[in-house]
Amino acid sequence: MGRVGVAIDSLADMEILFDGIPLDKVSTSMTINSTAAILLCMYIAVAEKQGVDSKVLRGTIQNDVLKEYIARGTYIFPPEPSLKIITDIFAFCKDRVPKWNPISISGYHIREAGSTAVQEVAFTLANGIAYVEAAIKAGLDVDEFAPRLSFFFNCHNNFLEEIAKFRAARRMWAKIMKERFGAKNPASMRLRFHTQTAGCTLTAQQPENNVVRVAIQALAAVLGGTQSLHTNALDEALALPTETSARIALRTQQIIAYESGVADFIDPLAGSFAVEYLTNEIEKRAWDYIKWIEDNGGVLKCIEEGLIQKEIQDAAYAYQLAVDRKEQIIVGVNEFVIEEEQQEREILKIDFEVERKQIERVKRVRAERDNEKVEKALKELEEAARAGDNVVYPIYEAVKVYATLGEISDVLRKVYGEYKEKVII
Repeated sequence: MGRVGVAIDSLADMEILFDGIPLDKVSTSMTINSTAAILLCMYIAVAEKQGVDSKVLRGTIQNDVLKEYIARGTYIFPPEPSLKIITDIFAFCKDRVPKWNPISISGYHIREAGSTAVQEVAFTLANGIAYVEAAIKAGLDVDEFAPRLSFFFNCHNNFLEEIAKFRAARRMWAKIMKERFGAKNPASMRLRFHTQTAGCTLTAQQPENNVVRVAIQALAAVLGGTQSLHTNALDEALALPTETSARIALRTQQIIAYESGVADFIDPLAGSFAVEYLTNEIEKRAWDYIKWIEDNGGVLKCIEEGLIQKEIQDAAYAYQLAVDRKEQIIVGVNEFVIEEEQQEREILKIDFEVERKQIERVKRVRAERDNEKVEKALKELEEAARAGDNVVYPIYEAVKVYATLGEISDVLRKVYGEYKEKVII
C-alpha cells in the first residue's frame, strides 16, 4: 500500500496529494486503468474545491484496460464492460473535461512483458482500433473524441529500430484514422505519444551502466518524435529511485534537450537508408499482425483466447534463449562480467508505517462522512450500471461524498463480475 505509487482510497487522499498545487496551472498524468474513471472524478472534485472549472483541466489517464489483459494484469471487470466504461469516459470528458486526454493507449507494458518492436506497434494500434470502434458504436463522432487520444510507448536498446518503430506507428495511425474511420480533422490523425525508457533492459549487475542505456533510449525516443519523455533511474532494477538517481535521469533529458541540438529538427534522420528501410519493414510486419488479429475475430476475441498473450510469451522466451546462448549480449550480465564487491548501495526503502497510517485514514474518512449520502450515491451508481447508462456521472457524485475507491469498484463488480484470466499453454 503506497509502496509503488500513491495510495488513493478516497477524495480525502486526493485533497492531500494536490494541496497547494493549482490544478488550473498544471497538467497531471495518472497511470491508472481499471479504476481510471474513479481517479478522474476525484481529480475533478479536488479542482472544484479549488474553484477551478473542469473545462480548463489538462492531463491524462492511462485508462487502457485492453493492454492489462494482454500484458500487465491490473484489470477487474471482463473486457466488454471495461470497454463500456472507457467509452463512458470518452463521452464524459468530451462534455466536462474537453482538454483532458481520456486514454493513453499503451505499448509500454506490452514491450515490458517481452514483445518485439513490431508486436508493440501492432498490438497497441490494434487496441486503439478497438477503442475507436467501441466509441463510434456508442454514438460518438470520431472527430469529437479522436483528437484527444494519446499513446504511450517503450524505448528499448536497438537505437535505429526504435526510431523507426515510432515513425512507422505514426504513419500507420494516420492511415487507420483517415481511411478506416473516415476522420476529417487532421488532429484526429495525429499519433501523439509519450515514451518511457525500457525498465526491462536495466540490470542489477553494474547498475551504473544503466545511465548509458537510458541515455541511448531517450535519444532514440527524441529522434523518433516523442512529445514527452520519462527517463528511468539507474537503480530501477533494485528499487524505486533515490533522489540522486532520479536527478541523473532528469539531467539526461535536459542534456538531450538543451545541449545535443537534436530537438532543433522535426525528423532528423529522415532520408537515412537504414531508418527508412526499418520504418517500412516494421510497418509491413505490423500490418500483417493487425490482419492476423482481425482474421482471428478481433482484439477482444484474441485476448479471450490468449492468442496475443501467447505471441508475447513466445517472443520473450526466444529473447531469453538468445541471452542464455550469448547470441544477445547484455553487458555486465552474460558478457563483460566483473567480480562485484557486495556493497551497501543507497536504495529507497518505504516505511511499513505508510500502510498503518493509510488504514487509519480510511477508517477516519468512513467514520466522519455522511454515510446515508454514500449509500444513496452507490445505489444510484448500481442502477446506472444495470441500466447501461453512463456510469462516470454517478461515480462523480459518489466520490464527492467520500465513497471509497473500493466501495465504488465493489458496486461495479456486483453488476459486471470479475475477469478470470485464461490459462495459456
